[in-house]
Amino acid sequence: MENKGVSALAAFWLLTQPALLKAIFTNGLILIGLVVAEFALVIWLSVAAMRMSATAASLVFLAYSFLNGITLTSVLLVYTGVSVLSTFAITAGTFFFFSVYGMTTKKDLTSVGSLAIMGLFGVIIAGVINLFLKSTALYWVTTFIGIAVFLGLIAWDTQKLKNLHAMGFENVEMEKKASILGALTVYLDFINLFILLLRIFGKRRN
Repeated sequence: MENKGVSALAAFWLLTQPALLKAIFTNGLILIGLVVAEFALVIWLSVAAMRMSATAASLVFLAYSFLNGITLTSVLLVYTGVSVLSTFAITAGTFFFFSVYGMTTKKDLTSVGSLAIMGLFGVIIAGVINLFLKSTALYWVTTFIGIAVFLGLIAWDTQKLKNLHAMGFENVEMEKKASILGALTVYLDFINLFILLLRIFGKRRN
């Protein structure tokens, strides 16, 4: 929750900086640069977290969360504040339910996770294609499939984290770094689910 709070604070801070807000969302190069930086931080953290110190990994995660909050400010510009908050609440409740399921079920969710990963690649490819087709039908198909994909990933990732911690760690430092990687994983699940649900429940500004 700490990093979601960082993202939220970054978004609301940017809204109080009209000049900077305009510069980011009217200059395509700046916005693309921020998105690329986000992806770079996620990849860096995913690949190198276990070789970093826990402090360094935490700082990279915080930097990503801050950038994510900046780019997600566009959500607050497109949708009404009430619909954003209500969708966030729906996302939080849904996330909690599927996390609890992943934590408590005795069923091995590996097959669910594998299917969700394949579905995720399909959604990404379809989304890229739809940038050119601009098909409303494909937009909604990828939305609902994407929601199903991330619900599966939330349960699977939660189960993986539970099993990982049950195995134990060599030392406290390794445990901290594993926890940061786990937090990044569920953070990404939450944010992507939120964005997809916002397509359904979000009310656009007039």
